Amino acid sequence: MRNRLKALRSERGWSQAELAERLDVSRQSVNAIETGKYDPSLPLAFRIARLFGQPIEAIFEER
Repeated sequence: MRNRLKALRSERGWSQAELAERLDVSRQSVNAIETGKYDPSLPLAFRIARLFGQPIEAIFEER
């Protein structure tokens, strides 16, 4: 699944560790999602969308 997580995080000037803390996940999880090695669970995808104030579809899309 492609995503805009890295771009959204960078726009806010957050490190992967800062985003991970806000989402209550590990920095490694954030890195894996950003690089497309891991697709987040639906609850995590909703938390990401809420954090950035965007619908899930604006952040994640099928390849």
